Amino acid sequence: MAEESHVLVIFPHPDDESFSSAGTLARYIDNGVPVTYACLTLGQMGRNLGNPPFATRESLPDIREKELENAMEAIGITDLRKMGFRDKTVEFEPHEEMDAMVKSLIDELQPSVIISFYPQFAVHPDHEATAEAVVRTVGRMSESERPRLQLVAFSNDAHEKLGAPDILNEISDYKEVKLRAFEAHASQTGPFLESLATPDVPGEAQSFLEVEPYWTYNFES
Repeated sequence: MAEESHVLVIFPHPDDESFSSAGTLARYIDNGVPVTYACLTLGQMGRNLGNPPFATRESLPDIREKELENAMEAIGITDLRKMGFRDKTVEFEPHEEMDAMVKSLIDELQPSVIISFYPQFAVHPDHEATAEAVVRTVGRMSESERPRLQLVAFSNDAHEKLGAPDILNEISDYKEVKLRAFEAHASQTGPFLESLATPDVPGEAQSFLEVEPYWTYNFES
């Protein structure tokens, strides 16, 4: 991990980073690697309002922004970029504007690795639009200048179609960090956290505190 020069994280929603990568990011930071998180939206249209509800449609944007900041503190990320897109509309943004945003971040930060979603295996339209912009932009760069892509695949058929993950980050030492980051997003994560406390919690749910899988991207395929 210490060999990375800078990690750029690009996800569309608050909590994407905590669910998929909190342990990995905390470990990068502990190894002295700078981490920048570009969060495209504030999750204004999140379906959950807390359990029991404590947010309203009007208050949710401010609540989720504060939750995001609290999660960054839990993980140790000090360079948070709020990119100003609106939740559930990222898929409608012009490709050239999305790609310019990604390229501007790359040009500024010169990351050696980008963490984002894997196109066609990211489930949500905003996830897919983000993934496609990252892959399009990096794919246009010369091979010698491309940052490595370390991508998250959530769909149920990811293992079947992509094969086993290329990277399995063992994060047991960062279990408490990941839990704190996840707890920070309280408006969205209450039911899942309750499921983790159940004695018979499924292995797949528990594993999210132990291993974070990623796939690399082959531009030749």
